[in-house]
Amino acid sequence: MTQKQTDQSIELTRLSHNVGAKIEGLRLGGDLDPDTVDRIRTELALHKVLIIRGQQHLTDEDQYAFASLLGTPTLAHPTVVSHGRDNLILEGAANAWHTDVSFVDRVPKISVLRAVELPGYGGATEWANTVAAYERLPEPLRDLADALWAVHTNDYDYASAKQPEAPDVTDSSGFSYAEFTRVRFETEHPLVHVHPATGERSLLLGQFVSRISGLRDDESRDLIRLFQARILSPDNTVRWHWEEGDVAIWDNLATQHYGVADFGDQRRKNHRVTLAGPVPTSVSGQRSRIITGDASAYSVIDDSGRLANYPGNLAVA
Repeated sequence: MTQKQTDQSIELTRLSHNVGAKIEGLRLGGDLDPDTVDRIRTELALHKVLIIRGQQHLTDEDQYAFASLLGTPTLAHPTVVSHGRDNLILEGAANAWHTDVSFVDRVPKISVLRAVELPGYGGATEWANTVAAYERLPEPLRDLADALWAVHTNDYDYASAKQPEAPDVTDSSGFSYAEFTRVRFETEHPLVHVHPATGERSLLLGQFVSRISGLRDDESRDLIRLFQARILSPDNTVRWHWEEGDVAIWDNLATQHYGVADFGDQRRKNHRVTLAGPVPTSVSGQRSRIITGDASAYSVIDDSGRLANYPGNLAVA
């Protein structure tokens, strides 16, 4: 019988002050002991992104089994079925800053991404910390952000794809506009939501935001640019250059990410599992509102509460 992995051998190194840490000495799989799983949850809450090195042994089944220890897996995607495996694991990368699947009411809480086939150059992934971005806002902007709501949709600004002569245009992931929008989703989320595990306030924006509720188009665009620029400040981001055996885990409720499509015609294949998350809640306690689209077939709602071992929660435990 193989002895279960304990967290005693984990070596963790921060990648930057605001976001990201690298872990070595850990063998991922579906047989990790509860203490190690709790350690991973706590480190993820602290650093928002974890890069686990040396996981060449993982198969799709192993990746899915490991992810299942951290939560309940969703289907691969609410609309895309052509880029995945058994509708459970998604292939691809989006060449734009986004929070995964933020256009539905139940935003995934965690994403687990495994490098399967890497190009000879390029193909890095970047992450930005949306909690740190909020905390660094001047007080007047924090007060404004707390009061705003934004509409997220999978029918985002895909102008060339909407032209009748280009119905099958694809993005950098290889997803076609027609498939990505075959079911239309629109959800109104708070611009600032309260993270269910840490109690932190986090900005919720990214590629799928179409407008700020109640404002003119020009006002909406200006505010989106303003807050997004705060999120993407260089000292609030980290870039990871993938190597064989790497697995990235990120807190999807506290980050945005960007798969950089700078590898030309080479092949880049990463497999992603996402875990069910909550309906975001505003600082005043209001939950996100569905405008159109039913995501219940895509994912359950995971309303798990505060993380007991997170330092910020200990004083109120």
